[in-house]
Amino acid sequence: MMTRTYRNSQTLVGQMLGIFKKTRISSLRIVLVDDSPEFLESAVRFLSADPRIHIVGRALSGKDALNQIPTLKPDLVLMDLAMPEMNGLEATRQIKAQPRAPRVVILTLYDTPEYRSAAEGVGADGFITKSDFGTQVLPMLEVFFD
Repeated sequence: MMTRTYRNSQTLVGQMLGIFKKTRISSLRIVLVDDSPEFLESAVRFLSADPRIHIVGRALSGKDALNQIPTLKPDLVLMDLAMPEMNGLEATRQIKAQPRAPRVVILTLYDTPEYRSAAEGVGADGFITKSDFGTQVLPMLEVFFD
């Protein structure tokens, strides 16, 4: 089993390359989860610039994401950490407990060792700060594609 440490974004990209390198596909199905409609819209615009990326769902809470994931069957969930109803950590824990669970990457404004450790503890496959989203998410996703 691979040990994940989330010290910085460069480490994350390197780890994601190792985690995802065996998962080569021609398109990527993503569910975005964030309580900010503005962030969701920006992320959709940014990610949709790559025709291989398909945003198959959006959720405003972890609870909403849990309801959508069995039907949408995404390859990856980009999950906000701090949300009402059910936070991203609890939602990630429940998602990763499912058979054939998608990869989950935590997105957050709060880059602290405690949050990184908590993300790893619930089984998250990665951790990206929202301030690094524009520079780190596409290199991370690139390893999926043929």
